[in-house]
Amino acid sequence: MVNKSTGAILVLSGPSGAGKSTIINAASDQIGEYYFSISTTTRAPRPGEKHGREYFFVSREAFEEDIKAGNFLEYAQVHGNYYGTSLKPVREALDAGKLVIFDIDVQGHRLVRAKMDDITTSAFITPPTLKELEKRLRDRSTDSETVIKKRIENAKEEILAVGEYDFTIINDTVEEAAREFIIVAKAARLKQSKEEEAAFIKAWLG
Repeated sequence: MVNKSTGAILVLSGPSGAGKSTIINAASDQIGEYYFSISTTTRAPRPGEKHGREYFFVSREAFEEDIKAGNFLEYAQVHGNYYGTSLKPVREALDAGKLVIFDIDVQGHRLVRAKMDDITTSAFITPPTLKELEKRLRDRSTDSETVIKKRIENAKEEILAVGEYDFTIINDTVEEAAREFIIVAKAARLKQSKEEEAAFIKAWLG
């Protein structure tokens, strides 16, 4: 087995309502030590959300200051709000040998790939069909009709990028999707960086 001294990155994307958080929770005790990267956002907290748990909630001004300072691994504007990933906790988790899991959009995935491709594995998580996604969004009753329509239009765009991901997980049942997610998480840990490949070849050659 490959000796991993550093961590790895697993990017998850997919439409809002695809069940990404549910799948992670269902698989969490079988994927080893991981750090779930919490995004920073300028959107207002939803009922029940807490700063530092679901997101780091900041003002637009504070977010734009961090952009200027280069403090984000990736950031994007979605539905008129900024979302981004702060670099410091990600670096700390990687140095500790953890699997860093991101739940970010298609734009974010492209930026992470551009910066940290050799330690990044990705999976696109989606319900079986657009109709099923719409049903789930309506069933959870957390968004207005306007927001639901916007999420559906966004999902139609996001699905076109599915080929950019290493894996696609169809969330038909949570049990099956979680089983596939565990396999993907284990594969992500085994991916070697360029430095690890070079060290392995050097050691192998003696």
